[in-house]
Amino acid sequence: MKPDERLREETTGWVARTAVALIALHLVIRAALAFGGYFYWDDLILVGRAGTQPLLSPGYLFDDHDGHVMPGAFLVAGTITRLAPLEWIGPAISLVVLALLASLALLRALHVILGRRPVLLIPLTFALFTPLALPGYAWWAAGLNSLPMLAALAWVCADALLLVRTGSRRYAVTGTVVFFGALLFFEKSAIVPFVAFAVAALHGHVTGGATVREVWRRGRLLWVACLVLIAGWVGVYVAVVDQQRWSFDLSMTADLLWRSMTHGIVPGLIGGPWDWQRWAPASPWATPPAVVMVLGWLALAAVVAVTLLRKQRLGPVWLAALAYAVACQVPIYLMRSSRFTALELAQTLRYLPDLVVVLALLATVGLCAPNRDRARWLDTSRMRTVGIIGVTGLFVVSSLYSSATCLTSWRDNPTKDYLHTAQASLAAAHAASDAPMLDQEVDPLVLQRVAWPENLASHMFALLDDRPDFASATTDLRMLDSSGRLVGAKVTWVRSIRQGPDPRCGYLVQPDFPVRMPLDGPLLPADWTVEINYLANSDGSLMLALSEGPEVKVPVRPGLNRVFVRLPGAGDAITVRANTAALSVCVASGPVGFLAPR
Repeated sequence: MKPDERLREETTGWVARTAVALIALHLVIRAALAFGGYFYWDDLILVGRAGTQPLLSPGYLFDDHDGHVMPGAFLVAGTITRLAPLEWIGPAISLVVLALLASLALLRALHVILGRRPVLLIPLTFALFTPLALPGYAWWAAGLNSLPMLAALAWVCADALLLVRTGSRRYAVTGTVVFFGALLFFEKSAIVPFVAFAVAALHGHVTGGATVREVWRRGRLLWVACLVLIAGWVGVYVAVVDQQRWSFDLSMTADLLWRSMTHGIVPGLIGGPWDWQRWAPASPWATPPAVVMVLGWLALAAVVAVTLLRKQRLGPVWLAALAYAVACQVPIYLMRSSRFTALELAQTLRYLPDLVVVLALLATVGLCAPNRDRARWLDTSRMRTVGIIGVTGLFVVSSLYSSATCLTSWRDNPTKDYLHTAQASLAAAHAASDAPMLDQEVDPLVLQRVAWPENLASHMFALLDDRPDFASATTDLRMLDSSGRLVGAKVTWVRSIRQGPDPRCGYLVQPDFPVRMPLDGPLLPADWTVEINYLANSDGSLMLALSEGPEVKVPVRPGLNRVFVRLPGAGDAITVRANTAALSVCVASGPVGFLAPR
């Protein structure tokens, strides 16, 4: 190595070592957040689908998950779930691995733009530690969407710059492949090539290295390939998702956008929000104190003023940052909100992880702009170095505090205790009896009915080996209570089967003679439980159905017995027919309602 090369390595090597140390510290913090968390909402939807559908089936991989098309995320989640059902260690490890990939991709992009200049550490530190991206590191389903997109965002931007700079086609190939991989995890990844083009064009503008037309011409292979992929993916998305969620409440959208700025983005610039609130089953939302919001605005104003005083040609860079801050949120708010939407939705920071990477990339591009001659007082000096280190240290400390309070809020989650108690109860019940269980919805603080059918116990616990079978009929009525304990149950008297016409038999059910058993009032659509008291002459089965609902097969035994049946549907009567030759069954009155602890 030549002396000048050795000197350059010694003077810049510490930058690489510091960057690696920052990434290592970032991973420790993210690991604490991931391993300190637990399954939440969509995570359990992924678990239920993985337990009830073939992993490689199109119906599983290309399911409409609340407006998302994410076969890659489904495949990863399903594989991890099948390997260790309802064990959090697998999802936590996957979050840390994805965080590592995203941080390394970002470091590569920053290095492509700035080289080993010490100033690279400023945008890197911001991107690694700002709390704006925290939900993607604690919520498994959100991380499976956003983290691959963040990695692709940084990687494709770097490939685009290298393609424009060198003309090597391999960067078009790798950029296209990585972009396609990100699309498999999150349809929002469609923004990646547009961000890459903007970053390359802005870099060419501030450095004077290329015009917008030259950026298009030199990177045409990458841009065209990505546009073709987007067109194809739009076709897949339209075929899979029946998007009926669009809202045109522009006033609410504006309120949400402003709230995300004041309570999310601006406090996040100084490591806020510091404080989080949570009402189960909602996810935590940021509640920054007034002092944090004021400091955030002051910091933003100071950064804008200093950078415009120091650098030339930064106007388009700042406009691009503002435009992306709006563009990355408005479509989501138009799709997710209505006049009944709580403004706290904008404080959950769920839609901002990609903004963090974009801001870091734009800041790095801005640092490449030429200095103004009149701003010599901002040249390198000991005072400037001390000031930058001090401000960066305060930002990291503030961010670490926000991360700690976020973890505390995430831990306020009833799901962990519920699932652990339920697994132990199901295992004990399996050891004590071979009787099946009626299916039921889990506690609504764990997963609500809007997630049906994944909120059913048969879906959530489908992959557990040590549990009773779930069936539509049972002779031993049990249920999981709100804490996850398996307890004896009874049927509430919402409605009842009227007394039958035969005082000695009630309703006589025989083959080829279906019987209609009227109720004492109508039932609205729901999953109802019916207590059937019967006398049968032999083993066999009955078919039961509400007036509006599917038939359910119910096994019967000879003698006087009782069976409990789960009947979905609605109506004012239950139709019964014998399904076995020579079977005769007398059915008496009984309750129709919901399960309640006995």
